[in-house]
Amino acid sequence: MPGRWPVVKARAHPDQLAFSLDTPSLATGPAALAGLEERICATVGQIIASDGRPREVIAAEMSVLLCDDVSRAMLDAYSSRARTEHKVPMSRFLGLVAVTSRLDLMDPLIREIGGSVLIGQEVNTARLGHLRQQARAIQNEIKALEQSAPLIRGNAR
Repeated sequence: MPGRWPVVKARAHPDQLAFSLDTPSLATGPAALAGLEERICATVGQIIASDGRPREVIAAEMSVLLCDDVSRAMLDAYSSRARTEHKVPMSRFLGLVAVTSRLDLMDPLIREIGGSVLIGQEVNTARLGHLRQQARAIQNEIKALEQSAPLIRGNAR
């Protein structure tokens, strides 16, 4: 039917992927990142399939965002594991993530190098935890000082 979007191959998760509280490990060993290009291509494919809009629309939005020409054919190539000569430039991967709002799908890739992704206001949750940790450290220092700190010149006049 003209004007209708094609059926989506993969459904978007309604709440996107859950955030993992596991501490990621830094990739340091031999071949720790082997096959990363294939995983990036798979992620591109997952992002595109879960979006629901035609690839032409996604490509057009990326073109505007990046001020660079992105085509449907490029997205097809980036998402194909078989087309190893078409590696996804980081700027285009980030542009795709931005126009599809699928930052959650970046997290598994970032975890491979020892990081993790916080999205939007989740940064405030991390900041809150950091401030509480600082407050506990200050309280512990106060308690330690209370054990040994004398009154300043007492009540002497």
